[in-house]
Amino acid sequence: MSSTAALDTATCERARLARDARFDGSFFTAVRSTGIYCRPVCPAPPPKPSNVTYYPNAAAAAAAGYRPCLRCRPELSPAAQQVLEQETVRRALDLIHAGFLQDASVAALAERVGVGARQLQRVFVAALGVTPLQLHTTQRLLQAKQLLTETRLPVTDVALAAGFNSLRRFNDAFLAGCGMPPSAIRRLPGVATRTGEGLRLRLGYRPPLDFGLMLQFLRRRMIPGIERIEEDGYARVIGPPERPALLRVHADARRSELVLQLDGVDPRQIPQVVRRVRHMFDLDADLRQVHATLQDDPLLAQGIALRPGLRVPGGWEGFEVAVRAVLGQQVSVAAATTLARRLVQAYGQVLPGMPNGLDRLFPQPAQLADAPLESIGLPRTRAGTLRALARACDAGELDFNAGQQLQEFVQRCVALPGIGAWTAQYIALRALGQPDAFPAGDLVLQQMLGTPEKRLTERQAEQRSQPWRPWRAYAVLHLWHLSTPFTGVPS
Repeated sequence: MSSTAALDTATCERARLARDARFDGSFFTAVRSTGIYCRPVCPAPPPKPSNVTYYPNAAAAAAAGYRPCLRCRPELSPAAQQVLEQETVRRALDLIHAGFLQDASVAALAERVGVGARQLQRVFVAALGVTPLQLHTTQRLLQAKQLLTETRLPVTDVALAAGFNSLRRFNDAFLAGCGMPPSAIRRLPGVATRTGEGLRLRLGYRPPLDFGLMLQFLRRRMIPGIERIEEDGYARVIGPPERPALLRVHADARRSELVLQLDGVDPRQIPQVVRRVRHMFDLDADLRQVHATLQDDPLLAQGIALRPGLRVPGGWEGFEVAVRAVLGQQVSVAAATTLARRLVQAYGQVLPGMPNGLDRLFPQPAQLADAPLESIGLPRTRAGTLRALARACDAGELDFNAGQQLQEFVQRCVALPGIGAWTAQYIALRALGQPDAFPAGDLVLQQMLGTPEKRLTERQAEQRSQPWRPWRAYAVLHLWHLSTPFTGVPS
């Protein structure tokens, strides 16, 4: 396997010796003398270069026979935000990270991205040094390793959370991949000893991250009853309604990590919750790559200098983001948020007995498909658009699953009455985390890119944005934040 072909060894060497956190998750260091692989930020004394091999991902190191380091803990690394020539690989990677192979085969994955299974295997090995299944297996084992280290969940629950329906298979796979049985992890120094229902998990990212700026963006759009956003953290109630749970996210002041607290969550839902939180706060962003592309534009260079940790705020759930986007058409953020609050009050499911005022779930598509939405103050045409959106989502004609092509998603959106390219691109930006989404029809963007006397047209804005690909979504956020006053940003 040519797993090191795409890596710049000299750059990896400098980053490893400097323990440069900006490269965390971009490559892994395998040490032949110890048989383990590490993050670039590993605090252990650096091994001799002659003993080191670099791999582009943890799965490639594991496939070569190396075990994850117990000290730097590779499971805490953010995923690589790779710009791969093969769109097929990018889409398949998104699906794997979203857990597609948990319940489906590699053949089904290949069919989803439009290639044959053998071809998918070949392009994966060529690009990443591993097969899709090897990547998925390593991901599951590292998830289990984190839960064993940071929580007191029973091993059976850890196995379920990691996607193993058989405890015996989990024990065998963990022993093979980590060099010790799961129970041995619990006896290591520094392993969580706190008992109780609540869980705390560490979520790593590559610095910088302006968490306060992210919270400020989300706070202006907060819907009481569903979420609570304070100066230092984000809290939310999550489903399913028969077993609601609470989550809270805050920043660790000492490390490049957020801390996720979960209360009452079904262990089988933990990987999905973690993925959603990582998406919401854009924790897998590689701003080193983003800034290298955008900083040649003087206006964006100004934005980067002012806000080097700016990221793209995601949403908790795709349908919720889409509804908010429609509510925000041609109105201010404050007006859109008021409408969203009325919608939740009228149609959100009430959860009796939940603490801290977090007692409602956002409505599901079926609840809005035939609802008289004019009653919350919506114009008739926009209420019709929301109902059409809800019906399309309820029927599976529109979804927000990982691995979609941006243009195909936009086309499905604009086929709905009342949804144009601006709304579709905004939904793709926040609901799908599409890094190249660009709502060229946005008036604030057109004003920022034009002159004081004349804003750009939609076509001119689209043309101006071409050098920023594939990171145009980050350019959008910088331009919105550079606008004065900061009032034109959509919901």
